[in-house]
Amino acid sequence: MPRPGAEPRAPARSLIPVLREPPRLSLWLLRPPSADSPAAARLAVRELDAAELRRAELFVRPTDRVQYLSAHIALRRVLAEATGYPPDRLVLGRETVTARPYRTSRPVLLDPPLPVHFSLSHSHGLVLIGTAASVVGVDVQRTPTTESVQVVGPALHRAEWRELRAFPEDRRPDFFAQLWTRKEAYLKGLGTGLARSPARDYLGAAPWPGAPQGPAGWIVRNVPAGPHHAAAAALFASAEPIVTLRSLPAACLYDDAAGLPLSAAPLLALRRKGSWTLRWSLWERDPPG
Repeated sequence: MPRPGAEPRAPARSLIPVLREPPRLSLWLLRPPSADSPAAARLAVRELDAAELRRAELFVRPTDRVQYLSAHIALRRVLAEATGYPPDRLVLGRETVTARPYRTSRPVLLDPPLPVHFSLSHSHGLVLIGTAASVVGVDVQRTPTTESVQVVGPALHRAEWRELRAFPEDRRPDFFAQLWTRKEAYLKGLGTGLARSPARDYLGAAPWPGAPQGPAGWIVRNVPAGPHHAAAAALFASAEPIVTLRSLPAACLYDDAAGLPLSAAPLLALRRKGSWTLRWSLWERDPPG
């Protein structure tokens, strides 16, 4: 018992339950408009900076150019909603790297200097964007051919290559696409890209006895992306995040008041506690291009 007149002691800090919100990861899927469509002519290219416009001009195929423009307009509008700043006022750049010998680094929001992390990927008619309060990486890829898997497969971690070869040959492209997007999402999150050897880290999914451990401190999950693509996201987090996956209609990217707000983007899926709950299907039709 405390002495008479003594202040009661506070409970030990370790006995006080700490209630923390699980981390949140927002994902956005977009199918760019066809290069020869009226929608492509309405894209808000004025919101891009000079470097983005120069990069767009380097694409030879109009389809690739429109995909790049759509992806970067979408990224700016997603970040604008997260920060409250107009899309054309956002200053994007690269993280300054001093502790690593790699040439590549994460893209970052330089102005406003808010703690919003993001990642962008696009491939063959599909764009994926991820935003979070901690470091994030995303990747989307078209499912490769069996021949491509045979060429690239040996570059994987030894245990991943063993898992891949355990599948029948006709199923290897799908397994490889899921695995490779997990790997690239993680490497983008690190900021190294493929400057870090794909064989160095284990991103396999099979819980077989003796399987190597995955990257410490990272949650890496595949994302539903339809029948012709695979996608994944990597989040630097200690707990399973709540993940929302939304579809961005091309009208969200228009340069006039008729463009839809991002709040109109339909919810495709919700992931929490280890499983996806699909709301409706984006991929009933083939992607363009």
